[in-house]
Order: sequence, then C-alpha cells, then structure tokens
Amino acid sequence: MDARLNYFASPTAGKALRHFMAMGKALKDSPLPAATQELVALRVSQINGCAACVDMHTKEAAAAGETSVRLNLVAVWREATVFTAAERAALELAEEGTRVADASRGVGDEAWARAAEHHDEEQLAALVILVSFMNAVNRLNVITRQPAGTYEAGQFH
Repeated sequence: MDARLNYFASPTAGKALRHFMAMGKALKDSPLPAATQELVALRVSQINGCAACVDMHTKEAAAAGETSVRLNLVAVWREATVFTAAERAALELAEEGTRVADASRGVGDEAWARAAEHHDEEQLAALVILVSFMNAVNRLNVITRQPAGTYEAGQFH
C-alpha cells in the first residue's frame, strides 16, 4: 500500500511538520510519564484507526520496555488489571477527548476529576496537548493512508 501523499517531499508539509516534530519533542520532555504518553498515544491512534501511529507507538513503547501484555490490553483498558489508576485516568480522558463527536458533552467532569486526582497541572497540560496532538497527527495519516509496518523505534528522534 502506498500513501496518497509524501509529506517529506512537500515543502509546505515539511515546514508544518517541523512544528509538529517540535511539539512532539516538547511533549516527550514534559513531566507526564513516558509510559503514560505512549499508552495514550496508542489508544488515541487505535480509536482513530491510524495504522501508522499504532505501529509507531507500539514499537516505541516496546523499545522503552513496555510489556506486550500491557500493549495488547490498551484497547480494552477498562477491563484490564495491568494499568495503574493514574494510567487508567489518563486513558479515560484520552478516550473522551478523542470521541468528542460521539459524546455531546466532550470530556466529562468525572473523567477530568479522575485525571486531576492523579496528575498535577503540568502533567494535565501535557496530557491535554498530547491528546489533541495525536488526534491531529492521526488525521494527517488517515487522510493520506500512510501505511504501517515499517516503522523502526527511534526513527523520528
């Protein structure tokens, strides 16, 4: 499968994507735990059907030491016992923040309160920006049908 558009060959996309890469780096350097970041990025990408991002974040998480059990259970995190309360709260906020069209209320007060119970204000800021960032990147990839399977951990670092 070939992508509809090669972002790296487009001067306009190249300029814009440099800003996306800088945002990704800022998020990586944030106080939100790295494991939580990868789990959230993976879950948002699963919801949005972004194969390229599922490929990337699964491999990045595994390279960082994440277990296959936890990675395989991200899609069913509500029923899984392998996630901490803080990770579960982040995954809940990520789902509600991603499914805004499915839920008229967007992120509910209960989900926000659970996230705030486990994350300080800087971590919450990073979490909100990460969810928004991943939704944007997912759309860039889904619209252009970016293929999955060839990503190598660390490729964009």
